Amino acid sequence: MKTLIFDTATESAIKTCAEIIKRGGLVGMPTETVYGLAANALNGKAVADIFKAKGRPQDNPLIVHISRIDELYPLVSEVPETALRLAKAFWPGPLTIILPKSDIIPDEVTAGLNTVAVRMPSHPVARRLIELCGVPLAAPSANSSGLPSPTTAEHVIRDMDGKIDAILNGGACDVGVESTVISLAGKKPRVLRPGGISPEELSSVIGEVEIDPAVLSQLRAEEVAASPGMKYKHYSPKAKVYIVQGDFENYKRYVEAAESENKFALCFDGEEKELTLPSLTYGHAKSPKEQAHRLFNALRELDDLGAGTVYARSPELSGMGLAVYNRLLRAAAFDIIEV
Repeated sequence: MKTLIFDTATESAIKTCAEIIKRGGLVGMPTETVYGLAANALNGKAVADIFKAKGRPQDNPLIVHISRIDELYPLVSEVPETALRLAKAFWPGPLTIILPKSDIIPDEVTAGLNTVAVRMPSHPVARRLIELCGVPLAAPSANSSGLPSPTTAEHVIRDMDGKIDAILNGGACDVGVESTVISLAGKKPRVLRPGGISPEELSSVIGEVEIDPAVLSQLRAEEVAASPGMKYKHYSPKAKVYIVQGDFENYKRYVEAAESENKFALCFDGEEKELTLPSLTYGHAKSPKEQAHRLFNALRELDDLGAGTVYARSPELSGMGLAVYNRLLRAAAFDIIEV
Protein backbone atom coordinates (compact mmCIF):
# COMPACT_ATOMS: atom_id res chain seq x y z
CA MET A 1 0.00 0.00 0.00
CA LYS A 2 1.18 3.52 -0.84
CA THR A 3 0.69 5.78 2.17
CA LEU A 4 -0.06 9.43 1.44
CA ILE A 5 1.93 11.66 3.78
CA PHE A 6 0.70 15.21 4.31
CA ASP A 7 3.51 17.25 5.85
CA THR A 8 1.14 20.11 6.63
CA ALA A 9 -2.44 19.79 7.84
CA THR A 10 -4.00 22.19 5.35
CA GLU A 11 -7.75 22.31 4.79
CA SER A 12 -7.21 20.51 1.49
CA ALA A 13 -5.18 17.76 3.18
CA ILE A 14 -7.80 17.31 5.89
CA LYS A 15 -10.56 17.09 3.26
CA THR A 16 -8.61 14.43 1.37
CA CYS A 17 -8.16 12.42 4.57
CA ALA A 18 -11.86 12.76 5.35
CA GLU A 19 -12.73 11.31 1.94
CA ILE A 20 -10.35 8.41 2.58
CA ILE A 21 -12.08 7.64 5.88
CA LYS A 22 -15.56 7.93 4.35
CA ARG A 23 -14.47 5.32 1.77
CA GLY A 24 -13.45 2.95 4.57
CA GLY A 25 -9.74 3.82 4.75
CA LEU A 26 -7.35 4.49 7.64
CA VAL A 27 -5.65 7.80 8.50
CA GLY A 28 -2.99 8.62 11.08
CA MET A 29 -4.23 11.84 12.72
CA PRO A 30 -2.84 14.16 15.38
CA THR A 31 -4.56 14.65 18.72
CA GLU A 32 -3.45 16.53 21.82
CA THR A 33 -2.58 13.23 23.54
CA VAL A 34 -0.89 10.96 20.97
CA TYR A 35 -1.40 10.33 17.25
CA GLY A 36 -4.45 8.19 16.51
CA LEU A 37 -5.15 5.67 13.76
CA ALA A 38 -8.58 6.77 12.61
CA ALA A 39 -11.40 4.94 10.82
CA ASN A 40 -15.16 5.34 10.58
CA ALA A 41 -16.34 4.02 13.95
CA LEU A 42 -19.65 2.88 12.46
CA ASN A 43 -17.98 0.75 9.76
CA GLY A 44 -17.08 -2.63 11.28
CA LYS A 45 -14.83 -3.63 8.39
CA ALA A 46 -12.85 -0.38 8.54
CA VAL A 47 -12.44 -0.79 12.30
CA ALA A 48 -11.24 -4.38 11.79
CA ASP A 49 -8.58 -2.99 9.42
CA ILE A 50 -7.23 -0.88 12.31
CA PHE A 51 -6.49 -4.06 14.26
CA LYS A 52 -4.76 -5.59 11.22
CA ALA A 53 -2.59 -2.54 10.56
CA LYS A 54 -1.49 -2.31 14.19
CA GLY A 55 -1.24 -6.03 14.88
CA ARG A 56 -3.53 -5.27 17.81
CA PRO A 57 -5.25 -8.04 19.81
CA GLN A 58 -8.96 -8.24 19.00
CA ASP A 59 -9.94 -8.17 22.69
CA ASN A 60 -8.61 -4.63 23.19
CA PRO A 61 -11.45 -2.07 22.80
CA LEU A 62 -11.08 1.23 20.93
CA ILE A 63 -12.03 4.82 21.77
CA VAL A 64 -14.58 6.66 19.64
CA HIS A 65 -13.81 10.33 18.90
CA ILE A 66 -16.43 13.03 18.40
CA SER A 67 -16.29 16.75 17.64
CA ARG A 68 -19.46 18.01 19.40
CA ILE A 69 -21.37 16.97 22.50
CA ASP A 70 -24.55 16.22 20.54
CA GLU A 71 -22.65 13.49 18.68
CA LEU A 72 -22.44 11.53 21.95
CA TYR A 73 -26.16 10.77 22.26
CA PRO A 74 -26.58 8.35 19.29
CA LEU A 75 -23.54 6.32 20.44
CA VAL A 76 -24.76 5.45 23.94
CA SER A 77 -27.94 4.16 25.52
CA GLU A 78 -27.98 6.83 28.22
CA VAL A 79 -26.13 10.01 29.19
CA PRO A 80 -26.15 10.43 32.98
CA GLU A 81 -25.76 13.80 34.65
CA THR A 82 -22.29 12.79 35.84
CA ALA A 83 -21.16 12.41 32.22
CA LEU A 84 -22.49 15.85 31.33
CA ARG A 85 -20.65 17.43 34.26
CA LEU A 86 -17.40 15.80 33.17
CA ALA A 87 -17.94 16.78 29.54
CA LYS A 88 -18.62 20.39 30.52
CA ALA A 89 -15.45 20.50 32.63
CA PHE A 90 -13.00 18.59 30.43
CA TRP A 91 -14.26 18.38 26.83
CA PRO A 92 -12.72 19.01 24.44
CA GLY A 93 -9.66 17.49 26.06
CA PRO A 94 -7.84 14.33 27.16
CA LEU A 95 -10.73 12.58 28.92
CA THR A 96 -12.50 9.41 27.72
CA ILE A 97 -15.86 8.48 29.23
CA ILE A 98 -17.18 4.90 29.15
CA LEU A 99 -20.96 4.47 28.97
CA PRO A 100 -23.40 1.72 27.96
CA LYS A 101 -23.32 1.56 24.16
CA SER A 102 -26.14 1.93 21.64
CA ASP A 103 -26.89 -0.58 18.90
CA ILE A 104 -25.13 1.45 16.18
CA ILE A 105 -21.68 0.74 17.65
CA PRO A 106 -20.10 -2.30 15.96
CA ASP A 107 -18.70 -5.08 18.14
CA GLU A 108 -15.32 -4.51 16.47
CA VAL A 109 -15.07 -1.18 18.33
CA THR A 110 -15.96 -2.51 21.77
CA ALA A 111 -14.31 -5.95 21.61
CA GLY A 112 -17.76 -7.38 22.30
CA LEU A 113 -18.34 -5.34 25.48
CA ASN A 114 -21.71 -3.69 26.16
CA THR A 115 -20.01 -0.33 26.76
CA VAL A 116 -18.31 2.21 24.51
CA ALA A 117 -15.49 4.65 25.27
CA VAL A 118 -15.97 8.18 23.87
CA ARG A 119 -13.92 11.34 23.92
CA MET A 120 -13.79 14.76 22.25
CA PRO A 121 -10.21 15.69 21.33
CA SER A 122 -9.09 19.30 21.60
CA HIS A 123 -6.60 19.23 18.71
CA PRO A 124 -8.05 21.47 15.97
CA VAL A 125 -6.95 19.14 13.16
CA ALA A 126 -8.61 16.12 14.78
CA ARG A 127 -11.80 18.11 15.39
CA ARG A 128 -11.90 19.36 11.80
CA LEU A 129 -11.30 15.87 10.42
CA ILE A 130 -14.19 14.46 12.45
CA GLU A 131 -16.44 17.30 11.28
CA LEU A 132 -15.61 16.71 7.62
CA CYS A 133 -16.06 12.95 7.94
CA GLY A 134 -19.54 13.43 9.37
CA VAL A 135 -19.13 10.27 11.47
CA PRO A 136 -17.42 9.45 14.77
CA LEU A 137 -13.90 8.08 14.43
CA ALA A 138 -12.48 5.02 16.17
CA ALA A 139 -8.83 5.80 16.81
CA PRO A 140 -6.33 3.90 18.96
CA SER A 141 -2.71 5.07 18.99
CA ALA A 142 -1.16 5.02 15.51
CA ASN A 143 1.71 2.67 16.31
CA SER A 144 2.53 -0.99 15.94
CA SER A 145 0.85 -2.75 18.85
CA GLY A 146 3.03 -2.88 21.97
CA LEU A 147 5.51 -0.18 20.91
CA PRO A 148 5.64 3.27 22.53
CA SER A 149 2.75 5.45 21.40
CA PRO A 150 3.55 8.02 18.66
CA THR A 151 3.73 11.67 19.63
CA THR A 152 4.97 12.97 16.26
CA ALA A 153 4.05 12.23 12.65
CA GLU A 154 7.56 10.83 12.19
CA HIS A 155 6.78 8.13 14.76
CA VAL A 156 3.63 7.22 12.82
CA ILE A 157 5.53 7.07 9.54
CA ARG A 158 8.08 4.74 11.13
CA ASP A 159 5.40 2.29 12.28
CA MET A 160 2.60 2.67 9.73
CA ASP A 161 4.11 3.67 6.35
CA GLY A 162 2.83 1.19 3.78
CA LYS A 163 0.13 -0.17 6.14
CA ILE A 164 -2.44 2.65 6.10
CA ASP A 165 -3.87 5.08 3.54
CA ALA A 166 -2.61 8.41 4.83
CA ILE A 167 -0.77 10.24 7.62
CA LEU A 168 -1.68 13.81 8.55
CA ASN A 169 1.10 15.81 10.22
CA GLY A 170 -0.30 18.13 12.88
CA GLY A 171 2.92 18.70 14.81
CA ALA A 172 4.06 17.25 18.12
CA CYS A 173 1.38 16.24 20.63
CA ASP A 174 0.99 18.53 23.64
CA VAL A 175 0.07 16.02 26.37
CA GLY A 176 2.20 13.08 25.26
CA VAL A 177 0.29 10.23 26.95
CA GLU A 178 -3.14 8.85 26.13
CA SER A 179 -6.35 10.21 27.60
CA THR A 180 -7.66 9.46 31.06
CA VAL A 181 -10.38 6.79 30.86
CA ILE A 182 -13.21 6.88 33.40
CA SER A 183 -16.05 4.37 33.43
CA LEU A 184 -19.54 5.53 34.38
CA ALA A 185 -21.06 2.15 33.55
CA GLY A 186 -20.75 0.74 37.08
CA LYS A 187 -22.04 1.70 40.50
CA LYS A 188 -19.27 4.24 41.09
CA PRO A 189 -17.11 6.30 38.71
CA ARG A 190 -13.88 4.39 38.17
CA VAL A 191 -10.61 5.43 36.52
CA LEU A 192 -9.44 2.60 34.28
CA ARG A 193 -6.47 4.45 32.79
CA PRO A 194 -4.83 7.62 34.13
CA GLY A 195 -3.87 10.30 31.64
CA GLY A 196 -3.95 14.03 30.98
CA ILE A 197 -6.78 14.62 33.48
CA SER A 198 -5.78 13.53 36.97
CA PRO A 199 -8.06 11.65 39.42
CA GLU A 200 -7.86 14.69 41.67
CA GLU A 201 -9.27 16.90 38.90
CA LEU A 202 -12.08 14.42 38.25
CA SER A 203 -12.95 14.30 41.94
CA SER A 204 -13.19 18.09 42.06
CA VAL A 205 -16.08 17.88 39.58
CA ILE A 206 -18.00 14.70 40.46
CA GLY A 207 -16.82 13.73 43.93
CA GLU A 208 -15.09 10.50 44.85
CA VAL A 209 -13.75 8.34 42.04
CA GLU A 210 -12.30 4.85 42.37
CA ILE A 211 -8.96 3.84 40.86
CA ASP A 212 -9.14 0.45 39.18
CA PRO A 213 -6.57 -1.99 40.61
CA ALA A 214 -5.29 -2.60 37.04
CA VAL A 215 -3.88 0.95 36.97
CA LEU A 216 -1.03 -0.18 39.24
CA SER A 217 -1.13 -3.97 38.87
CA GLN A 218 -1.62 -6.66 36.26
CA LEU A 219 -5.01 -7.82 35.06
CA ARG A 220 -5.75 -11.35 36.24
CA ALA A 221 -5.75 -14.00 33.52
CA GLU A 222 -9.55 -14.27 33.52
CA GLU A 223 -10.20 -10.51 33.51
CA VAL A 224 -11.40 -8.68 30.41
CA ALA A 225 -9.82 -5.37 29.42
CA ALA A 226 -12.60 -2.78 29.77
CA SER A 227 -10.39 -0.01 28.42
CA PRO A 228 -7.38 0.45 26.15
CA GLY A 229 -4.08 0.45 28.01
CA MET A 230 -4.97 -2.19 30.59
CA LYS A 231 -2.93 -4.99 29.03
CA TYR A 232 0.10 -6.59 30.69
CA LYS A 233 2.80 -5.20 28.41
CA HIS A 234 2.34 -2.06 26.35
CA TYR A 235 4.13 1.12 25.30
CA SER A 236 7.38 -0.84 25.30
CA PRO A 237 10.64 -0.23 23.44
CA LYS A 238 12.76 -3.10 22.16
CA ALA A 239 15.08 -2.65 25.14
CA LYS A 240 14.33 -4.38 28.45
CA VAL A 241 13.00 -1.75 30.88
CA TYR A 242 13.15 -1.82 34.68
CA ILE A 243 11.62 0.77 37.00
CA VAL A 244 14.02 1.57 39.84
CA GLN A 245 12.32 2.93 42.96
CA GLY A 246 14.32 4.82 45.55
CA ASP A 247 16.17 8.10 46.01
CA PHE A 248 18.70 9.25 43.44
CA GLU A 249 21.82 8.24 45.39
CA ASN A 250 20.60 4.64 45.73
CA TYR A 251 19.46 4.67 42.09
CA LYS A 252 22.90 5.87 40.99
CA ARG A 253 24.68 3.25 43.07
CA TYR A 254 22.52 0.45 41.68
CA VAL A 255 22.57 1.33 37.97
CA GLU A 256 26.29 2.01 37.84
CA ALA A 257 27.02 -1.38 39.41
CA ALA A 258 24.47 -3.29 37.30
CA GLU A 259 26.00 -5.81 34.91
CA SER A 260 23.82 -5.40 31.85
CA GLU A 261 24.69 -5.22 28.18
CA ASN A 262 24.21 -1.79 26.57
CA LYS A 263 22.67 -0.38 29.75
CA PHE A 264 21.13 3.09 29.81
CA ALA A 265 19.67 5.29 32.51
CA LEU A 266 16.30 6.96 31.93
CA CYS A 267 16.42 9.70 34.52
CA PHE A 268 15.29 13.21 35.34
CA ASP A 269 16.81 16.41 33.99
CA GLY A 270 20.16 17.23 35.61
CA GLU A 271 20.74 13.75 37.01
CA GLU A 272 22.52 12.57 33.88
CA LYS A 273 25.46 14.82 34.82
CA GLU A 274 26.11 12.69 37.90
CA LEU A 275 26.00 9.32 36.11
CA THR A 276 28.82 7.56 34.30
CA LEU A 277 26.63 5.31 32.12
CA PRO A 278 24.83 6.53 28.97
CA SER A 279 21.72 8.44 30.01
CA LEU A 280 18.58 9.96 28.59
CA THR A 281 16.27 12.32 30.48
CA TYR A 282 12.49 12.65 30.31
CA GLY A 283 11.69 15.77 32.29
CA HIS A 284 12.24 17.42 35.65
CA ALA A 285 11.67 15.31 38.77
CA LYS A 286 8.94 17.67 40.00
CA SER A 287 7.18 18.10 36.64
CA PRO A 288 4.94 15.10 35.80
CA LYS A 289 3.42 17.11 32.96
CA GLU A 290 6.83 17.44 31.33
CA GLN A 291 7.58 13.77 31.98
CA ALA A 292 4.34 12.77 30.25
CA HIS A 293 5.13 15.01 27.29
CA ARG A 294 8.58 13.48 26.79
CA LEU A 295 8.24 9.85 27.92
CA PHE A 296 7.23 8.06 24.71
CA ASN A 297 9.72 10.00 22.62
CA ALA A 298 12.46 9.04 25.08
CA LEU A 299 11.51 5.34 24.92
CA ARG A 300 11.73 5.42 21.13
CA GLU A 301 15.03 7.29 21.25
CA LEU A 302 16.49 4.61 23.52
CA ASP A 303 15.90 2.07 20.76
CA ASP A 304 17.58 4.39 18.27
CA LEU A 305 20.58 4.57 20.60
CA GLY A 306 20.85 0.78 20.77
CA ALA A 307 19.89 0.42 24.43
CA GLY A 308 19.73 -3.18 25.63
CA THR A 309 18.62 -2.58 29.22
CA VAL A 310 17.00 0.59 30.55
CA TYR A 311 16.81 1.55 34.22
CA ALA A 312 14.04 4.14 34.62
CA ARG A 313 13.64 6.56 37.49
CA SER A 314 10.19 6.27 39.04
CA PRO A 315 7.88 9.33 38.97
CA GLU A 316 5.65 10.43 41.81
CA LEU A 317 2.36 8.53 42.00
CA SER A 318 0.04 11.54 42.18
CA GLY A 319 -1.53 13.90 39.67
CA MET A 320 -0.21 13.25 36.16
CA GLY A 321 2.65 11.33 37.73
CA LEU A 322 0.22 8.43 38.08
CA ALA A 323 -0.24 8.39 34.29
CA VAL A 324 3.53 8.42 33.71
CA TYR A 325 4.05 5.60 36.20
CA ASN A 326 1.21 3.59 34.63
CA ARG A 327 2.89 3.79 31.19
CA LEU A 328 6.31 2.90 32.60
CA LEU A 329 4.82 -0.08 34.45
CA ARG A 330 3.61 -1.57 31.20
CA ALA A 331 6.74 -0.63 29.29
CA ALA A 332 8.66 -2.53 31.99
CA ALA A 333 6.18 -5.46 32.05
CA PHE A 334 5.81 -4.71 35.80
CA ASP A 335 9.49 -5.37 36.58
CA ILE A 336 10.32 -3.09 39.53
CA ILE A 337 13.57 -2.86 41.46
CA GLU A 338 13.54 -1.24 44.91
CA VAL A 339 16.81 0.27 46.08
